[in-house]
Amino acid sequence: MKLHANAALSLNQRRRLVGRVIEEGWSLTKAAEAAEVSDRTAAKWVGRFRADGETGLLDRSSAPAVVANRTDERRVEAIAALRRLRFTGPEIAELLDMPISTTSAILSRIGMGKLGRLGLEPAQRYERARPGELIHIDVKKLGRIQGGAGKRITGVQRNPNPRRRDAAGVDRKVVGWDYVHIAIDDATRLAYAEVLRDEKAPTAVGFLRRALQFFKRHGVIVERVMTDNGSPYIATLHAVACRALGIRHLRTRPRRPQTNGKAERFIRTMLGGWAYGAIYASSTERTAALDGWLWHYNHRRRHSALGHQPPITRLNNLLGTYS
Repeated sequence: MKLHANAALSLNQRRRLVGRVIEEGWSLTKAAEAAEVSDRTAAKWVGRFRADGETGLLDRSSAPAVVANRTDERRVEAIAALRRLRFTGPEIAELLDMPISTTSAILSRIGMGKLGRLGLEPAQRYERARPGELIHIDVKKLGRIQGGAGKRITGVQRNPNPRRRDAAGVDRKVVGWDYVHIAIDDATRLAYAEVLRDEKAPTAVGFLRRALQFFKRHGVIVERVMTDNGSPYIATLHAVACRALGIRHLRTRPRRPQTNGKAERFIRTMLGGWAYGAIYASSTERTAALDGWLWHYNHRRRHSALGHQPPITRLNNLLGTYS
């Protein structure tokens, strides 16, 4: 039995108290004094034992048997139906003219507190069976750092962002962008990334060659790559390179980034852990930190989709090596 934190009597003490009164003929006052409780407490346990027997000596819930202002079940069903239509808590409260706090409490009680994928089709998840069967490739633009940390860190727009006017009379920013090219294996989530000067086709092809070498060093032979429909990936040069390298090039459906979802998710993780995970004085300092973060991601960071193990363990298991 789990006793109340402030209970004065254990279960055995309650039995002893009741036995003294009922079986041995002690007065309530004498029995209460011996148990070091009040006459009222002694009378309560004796009365419960006479009414319910041994079970009467157990603690009871302090929750009221009847709640006078409890929300009607039909109203609760209406709240659940609206939630399945992806109404937010405040929207349901406004529609049914109820306090937001009451609506939120009901949603939590019926297990619908988080909207999540309620009312949506189940997410279609997939995973390739072997390393190298499919590599996801993408590019993320990052503004270069000039003059130290910017508004994201300091909250103040203080960094200079000079412009120059080109021959066509168009004002262009001088600071510019860094282009982070990434490649991630579908089966193992082993990742490779580089910070490059642009996202043109020759640059993308050079990155592809180095990415293939990286995966080969880990025993992975790449069969297919998947990219979006960006200009470097639809270029003839990229198609020729893929043919020369003996890999098949797949492209995502237009306006459907979920097709390349593993690359998108890796980029989100990379931004939080590396690009915005520290304060950098310059773009060069940020770029220098990428290799260390990638090693941490591949060898140490636990991945929920891999049974909370880092990608390198999935690679070893699939390849049959456990060293």
